[in-house]
Amino acid sequence: MVILGCLLLIILPLMGFVIGGYLGGVEIGIWAALGGLGLAVLACVIPVMALVKAGRR
Repeated sequence: MVILGCLLLIILPLMGFVIGGYLGGVEIGIWAALGGLGLAVLACVIPVMALVKAGRR
């Protein structure tokens, strides 16, 4: 799970930048990369929150 989270932090922004850059230019690519980074951070935070909640029980 940790490896998947780390890979998502690298892969999603790069994919967003490449696809956004291809479809709409550099500005759209940057926004798409930021969106990909947001999704990757969210995908990392949700399991951490679940582990913290389970640890408190």
